[in-house]
Amino acid sequence: MSTPILAYPFRPFFLLTGIYGAITILAWMAFLLGGLPLPLGWSPLHWHSHEMLFGLGSAAIAGFILTAICNWTGAAPLRNRGLLMLLLLWLIGRIAFWTASYWPAIVVAGLDMAFLFALTVYVTRVLLFHGNKRNLPLALILVLLTLANALMHYGFVDGQIQWLQWGEQLALGLVTLMMVMIGGRIIPLFTGNWLRNRGATGLLPRSYPALDAAALLSTLLVILVDLFGPTHEPGLLGAIALVAALVNALRLLGWVGWRTAPEPLLWILHLGYGWIVLGLLLKGLAAFAWVAPSAWLHALGAGAMGTLILGVMSRVALGHTGRPLSLPRWGLLIYIAISLAAVARVLAALDWLDYQMGLVISASGWTIAFGVFTWIYWPILTSPRVDGRPG
Repeated sequence: MSTPILAYPFRPFFLLTGIYGAITILAWMAFLLGGLPLPLGWSPLHWHSHEMLFGLGSAAIAGFILTAICNWTGAAPLRNRGLLMLLLLWLIGRIAFWTASYWPAIVVAGLDMAFLFALTVYVTRVLLFHGNKRNLPLALILVLLTLANALMHYGFVDGQIQWLQWGEQLALGLVTLMMVMIGGRIIPLFTGNWLRNRGATGLLPRSYPALDAAALLSTLLVILVDLFGPTHEPGLLGAIALVAALVNALRLLGWVGWRTAPEPLLWILHLGYGWIVLGLLLKGLAAFAWVAPSAWLHALGAGAMGTLILGVMSRVALGHTGRPLSLPRWGLLIYIAISLAAVARVLAALDWLDYQMGLVISASGWTIAFGVFTWIYWPILTSPRVDGRPG
């Protein structure tokens, strides 16, 4: 069963992320604007948000964590038969969701939730076996993501939209927390290494433990207050979200992202983290009813999540296949298209751009970004390493 695509987890999961990112938005726009009937089973809006978070998002998360965990622990990568079984769980979940109206809701829930459950068990077991306590918080995030998925399914079975919204809010908050956590590790590290290798002098990225802790804690507080805080005092959530935006902005400023302008593989990561700052800022402003309440969702979803997924995948795929860290030809189009998609979607949510036009521009940019990633990286992800090493 040995084949390059099953040699390392990032290979099939990144490829599926690219394919699914393009297909899902095309189908969603065909449903919204073209009247294409889809056998959703769920309310269309929550079907869309679920697949963005638990379909697309979970594939990208799996590809990254299952690859990074080998560096964190020294464990052998999940490959061949074991990796194939996990991939099949993800695929079965997507098939169940696309045909949800044909099955009992409890069956759809079981088939869909099996993937995240299996991923969580595997990651937790590897971290515990190797005594890697530093990364156990990521395992806890996976546990809570599984819970968020269960909340959405319960909401559909129970018929109460509040459960769907709680699951959606918890999932997006956890993904944001994961981006803050992982971004704080890799962005200054990659930036500093690149600057030093170029012999750069002057400012280098700096991380401050107190600021890092404040960024994580304030982002976590946003999640907790959003879910459990008093609904009659939205100012509390707004204030915490604005503090989180400020702390994360200061953190980002310390990583001297402007010095990475010549290297797209780096500035895209800084840009993606910048969308987190904007998303938290918009969330704070929305709590005070100063901006539209949905703008922050799209800043974090289309902006931060979309940009960082593509930025991390395009870099990891090169480095882990033995290729130079240089963006392939036409690769810049990926970053331009996802940025256009994010800007258009946020402007439409703010009512600063015609809503339908904004949707079309955003969907087109998103589809191009994930489609071009798939086209460029397909041969990279399905071919052996160029340096002859395993993986």
